[in-house]
Amino acid sequence: MNEAERTRADSQAIKRERVLTAACDLFYARGYTSTTLDDVAAALGVTKPFIYTYFRGKAELLAALCTPTIALSLDAIANAAAGPGGPTERLRRAMVDFAKVVLSRQANIAIFFREEKNLTPDALAEITALRKRFDRSLSALLAEGVAAGAFTVPDVSLAALALGGMVSWAYTWHRPEGRLALDALCERFAALALRMVGAVDA
Repeated sequence: MNEAERTRADSQAIKRERVLTAACDLFYARGYTSTTLDDVAAALGVTKPFIYTYFRGKAELLAALCTPTIALSLDAIANAAAGPGGPTERLRRAMVDFAKVVLSRQANIAIFFREEKNLTPDALAEITALRKRFDRSLSALLAEGVAAGAFTVPDVSLAALALGGMVSWAYTWHRPEGRLALDALCERFAALALRMVGAVDA
């Protein structure tokens, strides 16, 4: 890719991100069904064909707001689980990184939980597969910790669901201007997770 092509690609990526940001703001504030593509275009100061340059329709916009957030959550868990250190350190890192995804993309998470019913079957199937991989990755890390004597968890599958839910549902109450800064709050989540699994060196 030459310089001109890179510049064009960067410009296209920026414009696509502007569409996503406007859609995210409107879907979060008004809801998916109460927002039209004309509304998104108006918020951007463009015409609707501009949006069709990047997305085939409103449903594709919804999927583009939801799917990457689930994928990033999976990456946070899977990358930490595969990283260095013992099970306790890797679980701590996994929960910190996962919490950062959720809290920094709060609107996206809220839109997903509110609008899951409006996703296309293909988009929902993709997200469901990602969520199952998330649960399996976290369960495997917990099972490894149990086998090593680092965790006390009678049911690793249930524990994985509980830990995932504890962080995911923070979108309902988290306020960026709250008493804890983002990094401190993520560390608190990790500390809670380690206590929940009975980490011996937590």
